[in-house]
Amino acid sequence: MVERVKATEEALRLINTLVNIHGPLMFHQSGGCCDGSSPMCYQRGEFRTGESDVLLGEIGDTPFYISKDQYEYWKHTQLIIDSIDGRGGMFSLEGPEGKRFITRSRVFTEEEKHELANS
Repeated sequence: MVERVKATEEALRLINTLVNIHGPLMFHQSGGCCDGSSPMCYQRGEFRTGESDVLLGEIGDTPFYISKDQYEYWKHTQLIIDSIDGRGGMFSLEGPEGKRFITRSRVFTEEEKHELANS
């Protein structure tokens, strides 16, 4: 099954650390305002999603959302969430850990696009 969003092992370790500190989490792919275009990590329920958001999938048992507008730009790509050293978005939970989540992407193959269209 093709995943629209997935996480690297490094990102999954950071998610696990944050779950142990904060409890259940959620992600929302930032649209570019104050924190650039970053995956933002919140305690589950702290960020209100609505009809203008798309649930792409889950990473580390954590829901990952993106706005419909951004989804339209990125729907042809798989989002790969990674973790690197540095300061993340000022509202995202990983900041105090000295890490930040980043989004990498790759274009779906024609076979993957076909599978997604038929799922």
